Amino acid sequence: MPIKANSAAATDVGKIRSNNQDSGYAGEYLFMVADGMGGHAGGDVASAIAAKRIMEADAKYESVEAAQMALQDAVMAANDQLSEAVVEHPELTGMGTTVDALMVVGDEVAIAHIGDSRIYLYRDGELTQITTDHTFVQRLVDSGRITAAEARMHPRRSVLMRVLGDVDTSPELDVFAMTIHDGDRWIICSDGLSDYVDDRDTLQIVSAGQNAQKTADRLVKKTLDNGAPDNVTVVVLDIGAKSSKSEPVIVGSVSQPLAFEVRPSRRTGLIPALRLHTGRVAPLDPSHFEPAADDYLEELIEEDARRARRRRLTWALGIFVVVLALVLGLLGAYSWTQTRYYVGADDDSVVIFQGIQQSVGPFSLSHEYQDTGIPLDGLSFYDRQEVERTISASSLGDARQIVSRLRVDDGSDAGTPAPGETQTPAPTPTGTPTAGGEG
Repeated sequence: MPIKANSAAATDVGKIRSNNQDSGYAGEYLFMVADGMGGHAGGDVASAIAAKRIMEADAKYESVEAAQMALQDAVMAANDQLSEAVVEHPELTGMGTTVDALMVVGDEVAIAHIGDSRIYLYRDGELTQITTDHTFVQRLVDSGRITAAEARMHPRRSVLMRVLGDVDTSPELDVFAMTIHDGDRWIICSDGLSDYVDDRDTLQIVSAGQNAQKTADRLVKKTLDNGAPDNVTVVVLDIGAKSSKSEPVIVGSVSQPLAFEVRPSRRTGLIPALRLHTGRVAPLDPSHFEPAADDYLEELIEEDARRARRRRLTWALGIFVVVLALVLGLLGAYSWTQTRYYVGADDDSVVIFQGIQQSVGPFSLSHEYQDTGIPLDGLSFYDRQEVERTISASSLGDARQIVSRLRVDDGSDAGTPAPGETQTPAPTPTGTPTAGGEG
């Protein structure tokens, strides 16, 4: 029966943040990551409260069903504690946290998930995302409005639709079980990893054959190398045939003492109601935001539709500009070709052509400008070859000079006065009697 063989946890504050709002835990049976939100004053408190409460469920269970129930109860109790903390400390209004927890029970695992932290499974050379993000953009992907690639760059990609906190007294939690195999490697991470390291790079690192701690450290380092501004937390769990007993590892805000005490939660069993806050003392963390009303999703969908329309209009305008520039360029190029001339031949005479000796598909870039009337048969062998091969001219005047030379060479102008000239009779030889004269 496969059991836990090795586990590790690693975290970093990131490139920009001044405090770590993530919490990570690698215990004996329980492994989890919580990513807090709610501004500088609340995110670290939220993840620490949730993690401390859920860590209490780290125990051996007789069945995976019992583990699922224990996880669900622990997460809901953590949510109650968050709500009570806000009542006692109004400056924490709006704080919340994601939770991804995994409990090992024999050859199965119980999983609890809410938010946009993720659980991955590396098995048989493949990396699979096990959880589904509870985000606005994931709903757009599921409904076919955008692609997964577009979701990674969407400006609303961090808007959470489900989260633990003081918004909902009974948040919807994903709880399910899976069978584990010898050799499995499970990765639990905050969005600091998944937002800045793509699955291909993650697969390369988790498949490198290094132990759990080195793998977790490499994943965090890869995130920092990619310039991630957010906190990043990674928990790695390897499943093997040999037990590797180790002390629980706690990282992030949960490893630090809370600034105040949190009373044990008291679940009332009353019908849950949505609690709206018209004013927020602490500013929301810019990377996360949970909806404050039921119609928030519809507002975001309408906003996304407007963005899509603007995007289509921008693309259409861009294509129009490109096409217009292309047409103007082609017209300009064609106009230039019509300033060029060359001398060639048709079936039987010399012709001046306007344009260049090229074609674009079926369209010729030249046309007959003037048929000179000079017969090809009257040209010398050399001149005829030149004309048939065409003679380029820099201008219409140059083309006409070439034609004038061809007229002289073929003798068609012999004895014909040039324009403006008169023909002088040939002189009579001396001593030769003229007609009707005497010698």
